[in-house]
Amino acid sequence: MERLSRFEKARIISARALQLSLGAPPLVKAEETDTPYVLSKKELSFAKLPFVILRKYPSGTIKRISLS
Repeated sequence: MERLSRFEKARIISARALQLSLGAPPLVKAEETDTPYVLSKKELSFAKLPFVILRKYPSGTIKRISLS
């Protein structure tokens, strides 16, 4: 997996934590004390998220980075 910037990581974790808090099923094994934030960080570290990042470069090219 390509390295993500801290801004991309923050956006992904916050979006997934919101989904989990609204009732989405976790994609990794959840423990009793895990919060949506902790679960979303686990999912990102295990590359289980079905998200795609589109990076736009000044030259006009677009790069797709899949997180799953």
